[in-house]
Amino acid sequence: MTIIENADQARRLARAIISDIAIYNREKVEQGIKTDSIFDLLGEDLEEGRQHFVARVAPEIAMSSIYNIAIVDVLIKRAGKIESPIW
Repeated sequence: MTIIENADQARRLARAIISDIAIYNREKVEQGIKTDSIFDLLGEDLEEGRQHFVARVAPEIAMSSIYNIAIVDVLIKRAGKIESPIW
């Protein structure tokens, strides 16, 4: 597998990983947003996704905040329509 050295490609990869996590864990995402426990419920999945991301990108990109930003943009912001005390 080729290592990704381009930040834009790394962003796309991170967003795809988080999108997959969200799709396969819809109930956990909804429950996690409603109860402010999303990182507890999805911690293992998010860490597995992070490990996949780190394995696919150059070290300097892996150390950046690209993956964390994707979590917020894809997982949290898209769940904004779910009623929650955290909003």
